[in-house]
Amino acid sequence: MRTLLLAACFLLLAAAYPPKSALREYQLTYPRVQLAYATKWPQLQLLLRSRKIDPTRLEVFFRVFKSGRRFEAWARNQGEGTFQLLRTYRVAGTSGTLGPKRAEGDNQVPEGFYRIDRFNPISTYYMSLGLDYPNASDRALGGPKPGSHIFVHGSNVTVGCLPITDDCIQEVYLLALEARCAGQQDMQIHIFPFELTTQNLERALGSKHYAFWQSLRPGFAQFDEHLTLPNVAVEATGQYVVR
Repeated sequence: MRTLLLAACFLLLAAAYPPKSALREYQLTYPRVQLAYATKWPQLQLLLRSRKIDPTRLEVFFRVFKSGRRFEAWARNQGEGTFQLLRTYRVAGTSGTLGPKRAEGDNQVPEGFYRIDRFNPISTYYMSLGLDYPNASDRALGGPKPGSHIFVHGSNVTVGCLPITDDCIQEVYLLALEARCAGQQDMQIHIFPFELTTQNLERALGSKHYAFWQSLRPGFAQFDEHLTLPNVAVEATGQYVVR
């Protein structure tokens, strides 16, 4: 019965989406993606349209705060105006402490400016979105083995990734997938220890990570104040700079 239901969902979705995206068609060959579209996509479309966001022009951005375990999903029409907060999810499990990831096996969740670079519909943790960790900053500031394979995924367990439960990853996965199918190639995810306000940084003045967090602050402030993405580069030293 379940197989027949999923097959029916696939046929309905195939009719709803003309074969204009090879990525979507490929992803729809996986039962978990089929189920996510059947159970989550109608509600997400209503949410997007209520914010005057056209699902066929969707552009997304994700922001994470380790303190408070907050995972935010933002969206807008591609290249138009400012981002709007769509959903806030709870990070369902954490490992390590505040501070960046610097070595393989340190159990740290990375901090910095990253991009979603892969979609895994058959993850051990239900479904997952891969980050481009280690980036240039991580390679410059980390050890010879900075680690790899950092994901946003289902479940509630982690050794350095960002679990948001099986239920929530379905929504986040679809938002990212539909944005990619709509043409968004640069899909950013920013991970911060906490909101990098002047007051919060003053409290962290004695931390060994203070200088690194200061380099994150301009990028945090650009989005927080203007709701537009910063143009972030990495210096040879590994410090982030906003251009």
